[in-house]
Amino acid sequence: MPDPFAAGLRLAPDALTRPFDPSQFAFTTTDDLEPFRGVLGQERAVEALQFGVAMPRPGYNVFVMGEPGTGRFSFVQRYLKAEAKRLETPVDWVYVNNFDEPREPKVLELPAGTASDFIADVNQLIDNLLSTFPAVFEHPTYQQRKNAIDRAFNQRYDRALDVIERLSLEKGIALYRDSANIAFTPMKDGKALDEAEFAQLPEAERERFHVDIAALEERLNEELASLPQWKRESSNQLRQLNEETITLALQPLLAPLSEKYAECAGVCAYLQAMQVNLLKTVVDQLLDDKPDAQRREMLEDQYSPSLIVGHHASGGAPVVFESHPTYDNLFGRIEYSTDQGALYTSYRQLRPGALHRANGGYLVLEAEKLFGEPFVWDALKRALHSRQLKMESPLAELGRLATVTLTPQVIPLQIKVIIIGSRQLYYTLQDLDPDFQEMFRVLVDFDEEIPLAEDSLEQFAQLLTTRTSEEGMAPLTSAAVARLATYSARLAEHQGRLSARIGDLFQLVSEADFVRQLASDTVTDVGHIERALKAKATRTGRVSARILDDMLAGIILIDTEGAAIGKCNGLTVLEVGDSAFGVPARISATVYPGGSGIVDIEREVNLGQPIHSKGVMILTGYLGSRYAQEFPLEISASIALEQSYGYVDGDSASLGEVCTLISALSRTPLKQCFAITGSINQFGEVQAVGGVNEKIEGFFRLCEARGLTGEQGVIIPYANVTNLMLDDRVLQAVREGRFHVYAVRQVDEALGLLVGEAAGTPDEKGQFPEGSVNARVVQRLREIAEMGMEEEDKGPAKAIAEEINTAVAAKKPARKGPAKEPGTPKPKGSGAA
Repeated sequence: MPDPFAAGLRLAPDALTRPFDPSQFAFTTTDDLEPFRGVLGQERAVEALQFGVAMPRPGYNVFVMGEPGTGRFSFVQRYLKAEAKRLETPVDWVYVNNFDEPREPKVLELPAGTASDFIADVNQLIDNLLSTFPAVFEHPTYQQRKNAIDRAFNQRYDRALDVIERLSLEKGIALYRDSANIAFTPMKDGKALDEAEFAQLPEAERERFHVDIAALEERLNEELASLPQWKRESSNQLRQLNEETITLALQPLLAPLSEKYAECAGVCAYLQAMQVNLLKTVVDQLLDDKPDAQRREMLEDQYSPSLIVGHHASGGAPVVFESHPTYDNLFGRIEYSTDQGALYTSYRQLRPGALHRANGGYLVLEAEKLFGEPFVWDALKRALHSRQLKMESPLAELGRLATVTLTPQVIPLQIKVIIIGSRQLYYTLQDLDPDFQEMFRVLVDFDEEIPLAEDSLEQFAQLLTTRTSEEGMAPLTSAAVARLATYSARLAEHQGRLSARIGDLFQLVSEADFVRQLASDTVTDVGHIERALKAKATRTGRVSARILDDMLAGIILIDTEGAAIGKCNGLTVLEVGDSAFGVPARISATVYPGGSGIVDIEREVNLGQPIHSKGVMILTGYLGSRYAQEFPLEISASIALEQSYGYVDGDSASLGEVCTLISALSRTPLKQCFAITGSINQFGEVQAVGGVNEKIEGFFRLCEARGLTGEQGVIIPYANVTNLMLDDRVLQAVREGRFHVYAVRQVDEALGLLVGEAAGTPDEKGQFPEGSVNARVVQRLREIAEMGMEEEDKGPAKAIAEEINTAVAAKKPARKGPAKEPGTPKPKGSGAA
């Protein structure tokens, strides 16, 4: 290959990276800069989030899409908190007892910041109740009125008995009464007779006494017939007295509360219901001898409100992030207590969820965690659609809750939900859930790369200032910032962009700050950055080092010098954990006559993934259109990625595979000092691939370990030049001429580098120069095609000859064969009998 040919494809050292120089920054350390509060290079996402947050109509909830580490979560929270401060603080909510139906607690709406005051006021009311009752019933006025009622009843009773007693005395019978009984006893000479004395009386006299006592008892019943009515009247008078007394006692206790919460209709209605219920509770519960602690607990369980949501009056709208979005954590739960093995609950055992706390503001959820919880997504959609927050147990719908539960009154829901998730999950939801698009109409798309604009580097440095300040780390020098910018461009794999994976960048800054602390330095410089990068490469480099050792030991067969037919060095990228590194792999091809076509061994054994198989199948289209225009493409070839024992995906090996196949066809050796990567289309154009930096550095490490000869290099697609951000060791070797990087646009350019001569350009008639690699490929394919046609022509004659020979062997007459075809030799012994 003439030297000018290779020189035209060789990349200059300056094209292999995008250097960032400290002179590009107008500061000495990051302490000289103002903090950066926005999000770097995500203008589209920022505008979308602003629109979604400001849009007041229902259905405009937000889905934040992007990869972790791009700053999406921290920016969303920071922006929401800033917006929430400018919004009105939502109302407070408490649940109270429903005295008519305790299983259906009522909810009260209170002005922001007043729920805790209301609960304190009710607790103070309970203290006052305990102080007032039963002391109020010991007041002289109450006792006098109560005694008057009792006296009136007793007087009626006494009058009735006086009549009976007077009648009994007239008949010589004494009337005895106690608290429970009334009895009649015969008398004689003014003295009551006992049973023995009564038995000694004459029969006639005893009979008279029996008749008189029976008559007296009948008259007694007549006189006391109205006794139940007197009792009812007395009880009603006493109950009315108690109610009047309780009402008068409650009036000074409840009046201040009714006045204080006059504008809250729900609170006023609750206080009225409480007053009615207290008429019964005071008599039943507060007039006995129970301890004060027990009476207090009873009153609190019946009257003290249960706080659901309370806000600071000037706190603005809430911003709630629920890191564990289970059903209970989102929608609240109903707790239960046990009493001798039985479960029971009350309105005071209602516990709020994140939706309660975020009501009137913003709720932030992580999509992957949200969809990993049962029942949650459907319940969330129901709540957003109905705009009502209902607290219930999902197990109740399944019939799994075998106990009495509560049905709390629903709370109006006004909320903006922000879900943060991946692109794949977003598009999956769009395809599978028709409700998703209706409820999450705003997409906030965080890009993974940041274009380098005029102010990008300054904002990049300001962002580092913010991070170091917030984390209490030392400032960074301008040289350190320049090195971090280079690292960010390397993460982005683009010379004109920075990576949006801010998390990876901040991780490196933290590790460099730790290195600085160990060195007792005051600022973080470029040396600390380099040592942190080297330390991380050492921590994660066990697998790559082991593979390199196997190559050097000859366990993995990779040549870096010499030439061979049907073999070349491809480049792959392995990802292990959080590290990715390039590994050269031998690509081999064999060709032989036949009609099997190009066989991808990886696909045949189910190791080749669809994209890799697609790249191999494109080879057939390229070979046919390039070389087999005048004859059929009749070959059998097999291609393999040697010593690969796992799944293979991606089409970046197709350029190496086609060169290897052409080498096998033309019997032209390929230089093993090169490694090649690239994808091709059916027209032989070389297309860009991923991981180009890791691939180049992987082959460089092997060549460096074996010793750089000055001939070794890597062939990459020209479209990948802008992605080059190579390591300093590779750059230094290229500057010294000990290693090279070539960029190609066509298969012929790569083939020319590998064989050391021009592959051959077709003329106007499509003929390649005689003796060129491409001409040899055409010649070999023509020979294989002609061999196939000759075999087809020989087919019928050969079959007849075999039949005749078989007939002779069996001494049987053979049938006459068909007419002789042109160019077919006459079978021997055709007329033998």
